[in-house]
Amino acid sequence: MELIRGAHNLRPRHRGCVLTIGNFDGVHLGHRSLLAQLNVRARSLAVPSVVMCFEPHPQEFFAGDAKPARLARLREKLLALAEAGVDRVLVLRFDARLANLEAESFVRDLLIDRLGVRYLVIGDDFRFGRGRRGDFEMLGRFGAEAGFELARTSTVTVEGDRVSSTRIRDVLARGDLALAERLLGRRYAVCGRVAHGDERGRTIGFPTANVHLHRVATPLSGVYAVSVHGIGGGIRTGVANLGRRPTVGGTREQLEVHLFDFSGDLYGRALRVEFHARLRAEQRFDSFADLAAQIHRDAGQARAWFAAHPAERGAGR
Repeated sequence: MELIRGAHNLRPRHRGCVLTIGNFDGVHLGHRSLLAQLNVRARSLAVPSVVMCFEPHPQEFFAGDAKPARLARLREKLLALAEAGVDRVLVLRFDARLANLEAESFVRDLLIDRLGVRYLVIGDDFRFGRGRRGDFEMLGRFGAEAGFELARTSTVTVEGDRVSSTRIRDVLARGDLALAERLLGRRYAVCGRVAHGDERGRTIGFPTANVHLHRVATPLSGVYAVSVHGIGGGIRTGVANLGRRPTVGGTREQLEVHLFDFSGDLYGRALRVEFHARLRAEQRFDSFADLAAQIHRDAGQARAWFAAHPAERGAGR
């Protein structure tokens, strides 16, 4: 898959494509249904399939300090899009210039002149351009003039409701990992590199791998039974805390993972942490002794959960 960072990196060879536009946060079942449709049409037209997305997400740009949680950071999204068979991803920086670009200029300059779109698929509620003036109807008029076909995204439902990134965030926030897995089509996971922490866990007998999140906010908070991929060729189980660590006065979200029956240096290693079951909410303790006692109980509960669900130790999805 080819990654194009910014419209200024578009070249004449990039003209001619089938295109979809969106955030694709999580690349869930609905997204993958759309991407399959996109790839089929690309093959029939003998042109590349292209996803246009934005960094940061437009919601993050406009929300200020009240930024919504992300299901995945950009790198995770790109890996999922590549797995879905997309030929190219165009990542546009969403800033004041792009936010104030007139809708007509967005279509003429970018979609028609530079990308040469042959087929475009978007949602009915897609809005773009200054003042969000651009919509499905406007794109339909441009498509009729420029000769590209416009299609609506198909709705994918699970348990009677539409699959969406917003729904998955809500499901994760209330700890329903099983439903989140059905909506995503895979177990929810976080990827990141292990970084040096304050090493307080070692002092209470529970060394942890501190995984950098590299995102504004996460939809999860609390203590979880997890499996970890990226340590040799195997899969390790453990217990993880995702949150701000109120007992030690933490101010930013951090993922700390204690691996069962493991000793070794993980600093700098890229890990994939999959979340299997929520054990409890994050809480503040009056002392490190109380924290250590609770972590001991959490670890025992996580071990018991994996013992009761041996199939969950298998390869991730």
